[in-house]
Amino acid sequence: MESRYDRYTRLKFDRPAPRVLRITLSSPLKMGAMDAQMHREVSEIWADVDADDSVAAVIITGEGRSFSAGGDLNHERKVCDDYKLRMQTMNEARKLVMGMIECRKPIVGAARGWAVGAGLACLILADISIASKDAKFSDGHLKIGVAAGDHALIAWPILCGMAKAKYYLMTAETFTGEEAERMNLISLALPDEEVEARAVKIAAGLAEGAPAALRWTKMMLNHWMKQAAPIFDASLALEFIGFGGPEGVEGIDAFLQKRKPVFDADSPV
Repeated sequence: MESRYDRYTRLKFDRPAPRVLRITLSSPLKMGAMDAQMHREVSEIWADVDADDSVAAVIITGEGRSFSAGGDLNHERKVCDDYKLRMQTMNEARKLVMGMIECRKPIVGAARGWAVGAGLACLILADISIASKDAKFSDGHLKIGVAAGDHALIAWPILCGMAKAKYYLMTAETFTGEEAERMNLISLALPDEEVEARAVKIAAGLAEGAPAALRWTKMMLNHWMKQAAPIFDASLALEFIGFGGPEGVEGIDAFLQKRKPVFDADSPV
């Protein structure tokens, strides 16, 4: 691949169709969870894609049977205790979300298996999102004691409406790709074996379209999300305040120790 992509170690690249770049999340961790290096790379790739004149459409997909099970909680536990690392991770989360929204090239997400947290963000923020019917999704922030941040507040109320957004973000319940399509959180839910081929077919069709018209259409549609940018920035800040507080510490410790978290009922908030 081109030299602009040589620096990436957690992302794989290939060209499944003319002018289509496929980005594959390739994690050393179980279920495609994002280690610190992958989180950084996923936040930076969109600027490189946007600047690559050989790319007219993008696919982002997972490796093997899972898309990405979200952030590495062992790393996120370090984020709780290290202010500099916390701010770095928050900035990367912002770059991931705004990078996908601002990228001029249409993005097709193709998810099989689990998509959680930052992994789910990469799917939901794709312009066309495809998942297997039996894929498993969860926002998951509330399970570890932090506010729903990153992509959720900028995208979910627009895509699936406030009632469903509140239910799944506040309960952190798991739901399937089929349920996600039914509530309009994703574009298509397909049998597992059809997901990758359909993503390539759609991306190839987009790459053959009128590039300026396509990019302008994406730009205008994404202004609906950009109107919510102040809500997004505030939610992201509150999420990372939570990582530095007792609820985030207890939530992550409990998850890592495989026990039920015990939160202080007398919150000052």
